[in-house]
Amino acid sequence: MDAILLQILNGLDKGSAYALIALGLTLIFGTLGVVNFAHGALFMIGAFCAVTLQRILTLSTITIDETQKDFLGNPLKVKTPYVESWFGPETGAAIIDWSVPLAILFAIPVMLLIGYVMERGLIKHFYKRPHADQILVTFGLAIVLQEIIKAFYGANPIPTGAPAAFRGSFDFGSMFGFDPNTIIYPYWRMVYFAFAAVIIGGVFAFLRYTTFGMVVRAGMADRETVELLGINIDRRFTIMFGVAAAVAGLAGVMYAPINSPNYHMGMDFLVLSFVVVVVGGMGSLPGAVLAGFLLGILEAFASMNEIKAIFPGIDQIIIYLVAIIIILTRPRGLMGRPGVMEE
Repeated sequence: MDAILLQILNGLDKGSAYALIALGLTLIFGTLGVVNFAHGALFMIGAFCAVTLQRILTLSTITIDETQKDFLGNPLKVKTPYVESWFGPETGAAIIDWSVPLAILFAIPVMLLIGYVMERGLIKHFYKRPHADQILVTFGLAIVLQEIIKAFYGANPIPTGAPAAFRGSFDFGSMFGFDPNTIIYPYWRMVYFAFAAVIIGGVFAFLRYTTFGMVVRAGMADRETVELLGINIDRRFTIMFGVAAAVAGLAGVMYAPINSPNYHMGMDFLVLSFVVVVVGGMGSLPGAVLAGFLLGILEAFASMNEIKAIFPGIDQIIIYLVAIIIILTRPRGLMGRPGVMEE
C-alpha cells in the first residue's frame, strides 16, 4: 500500500506537467486550429525565466572587507548582491531565496509578449495551411528557440533551487498510519501539484465565467457566426495564444527546481504532451487534463521495479501503448469532439 501511494504521488507530479503543457496545446488548437510543435519550447523558456531572474537577483558588487583576511593577510574581496545592499541583508537574502516563485511575476509578461509575437509574426500565416505545414514550421521554430537558449545559457543543466522553506520532504506515512519515514515526498513537488491545480482551475473558470471566455468558447464552436455579430474574434484568439504561452511558461518556471533547466527540456516534454492531447481528444480541454494525470499515474506505476522485472522497459513505452489502445478503441480520444482532425 505504501508503494502504491508513493507512485500515485509521483504520477500526480508528472501528470501536473503533462496536463499544463497539454492544456496550452489544446487552447491553441481549439481556438486557432494550429498544431503548435513549438509549445514545448515555451515550457523551456519559462524555466529559463526562473534562471534569468535568479541571475539578475544575484548580481553583486565587490567590496573590500578590512575585517577579514586571506591566508596572506590581505583584505578579502566580498561579493554583496545589489538586492541586499538596497533592501538589507535579511530582506535581500529572502528575495534571492524566493526567486523561483517571484519568477512567476517576471514570466507572465515575457510569455505573453513571446506568444503575441509568435502568433502575429508567424503562426497567423499558416491558419489555412495543412496541418503538416504547421507542424514543420513550428517544429523549426522550436529548434531555433532551443539553439538560442543553448547559445546564451550553455548546454549544461543549470541547478535552480526551491525556496528554503520548501526544501526537504514530507512524511506522508505518518498521516496514513504507516511507520515513520515509510513514504517520504518532496515538499516542492506537492507545491507544483497544487500550483497546477490552481492554474488549471483558473483557466477553466476564465473560459466559463467571464464574458471574454464565453465569446472565445463560442468562437471555438462557430467562428463565422461570432464574426457576423461584429466581434473581432481574431484579436481574442491572439490573446488566447498569449494565455496558452503563459500557461506553458508558468509550468516551466515552477518545474525548474524539479528538473534543472536545460536547452532540450522542451523537446523532452513535447512528444509526450502531444500524446496526452491525442489521448484526451483533440480540442478537448477537460480531456487534455484528464489524460495528463491518467498517463502520469500510469507512467509512475510502470516505473516500479516489480513491474519492470516482469515487463522490462515498460516504463519507456507505457504511454505510447495506452495511446495506441485508446486510438484503436476511441479514435477521437477520451473526450474528443466530432469533426476535429477528421477531414
